[in-house]
Amino acid sequence: MRIAVFGLGIFGRHVAKALFEKGHEVIAVDQRKDLVQRAQEYTTQAIVANCTDRELLENLGLNTVDIAVVSLGENLSASILLTLYLKEMNVKQIIVKAINEDHQKILELVGATKVIFPERDMAIKLAGSLDTPNVLDYLPLSREYQVIEIEAPKPFVGKTLQELDLRRKYGIQVIAVREGGSDKVHCLFSPDFKIKEGDVLIILGRVEDIERVKKIVT
Repeated sequence: MRIAVFGLGIFGRHVAKALFEKGHEVIAVDQRKDLVQRAQEYTTQAIVANCTDRELLENLGLNTVDIAVVSLGENLSASILLTLYLKEMNVKQIIVKAINEDHQKILELVGATKVIFPERDMAIKLAGSLDTPNVLDYLPLSREYQVIEIEAPKPFVGKTLQELDLRRKYGIQVIAVREGGSDKVHCLFSPDFKIKEGDVLIILGRVEDIERVKKIVT
């Protein structure tokens, strides 16, 4: 994919580098010459430019990218204006880092397809892992639903999915199982699939139902 990253602060740099290492074409844009020079090592193209100059953006071909990631720090007006321009230039996916909820509302109104709060999200993940150590990771899908990775609780070990009957008992669905101590993942399994000690369960469910499951492992 062809991806543009606007803003080379800490978040923007890490996003650009990670995408480039995965083989994507990454174009980085920032007004700060020193940051752009450093970014040349881990981007396809690094450009010193004013992110709110629409004519310049089009001349640079940034209206043809598949995804735009906007991370302009505390400059709220610039991120809003850039998001609007990207929307008008028909960029399909516009992912923007927001500072607060009011900023988020405006970004969504002018065309952001996804608004993120990296610091807040990481803090919530950390709090969740400290609160329930057996929960390895989680992904909020909406206010109602989330996906979690959890070490198989002792009461689950040695039982089949049919015996556990998790959908009826807890309202949750095991969508994948990663074998303990390996990268092998099972996504399609029969009701007689047996849970082993050390297995990691990837579970989908309502927030309140998943909270009930967490209590099993605390």
